[in-house]
Amino acid sequence: MRDRGKLLVISGPSGAGKSTVISRLMALGERMEFSVSATTRRPRPGEQEGRDYYFVSREAFEGMVRQGELLEHAEFVGNCYGTPRAPVLEQLRQGVTVILDIEVQGARQVKALMPEAISVFLSPPDLSALEKRLRGRGTESEEKIQGRLETARREMELAGTYDYIVINDDPDRAARELLEILNKQK
Repeated sequence: MRDRGKLLVISGPSGAGKSTVISRLMALGERMEFSVSATTRRPRPGEQEGRDYYFVSREAFEGMVRQGELLEHAEFVGNCYGTPRAPVLEQLRQGVTVILDIEVQGARQVKALMPEAISVFLSPPDLSALEKRLRGRGTESEEKIQGRLETARREMELAGTYDYIVINDDPDRAARELLEILNKQK
């Protein structure tokens, strides 16, 4: 019988490099899948249904919440996001490591439901590095950048509630550190 997979919950401020580190982690490890979230926001150019997100109406999302179909859910910047429960549980049964990239609020919900989940807070080296990354994107107004920095300050205060903190000063090193964490847990 195959060992049960591990559930890796990764949170961190916007701009901390979660997507980059996760993609590098997945290139290093075997039998890893990224969990696809459901969202009420509209698709961005290039995003595909079922690959990037499950795009659903607010009504459908609220139904998923009522039916207990989500491991976690949160509203962020006017849109709802949540992790469908069934695909995650099936992948874990098949021995796959499932990676969730979710907000702090959602991470708490998952940890309450599944205490065996490994929670990691991915942090920028400091707020000035984060601000530089956010500005470097060139995609957001000054007001949005300031809002993201304020949210980051609040999120970073909660880093100590996670099982591990990984500083992302180098995405390759951070990915290797995450792989070491997973290997220690097996």
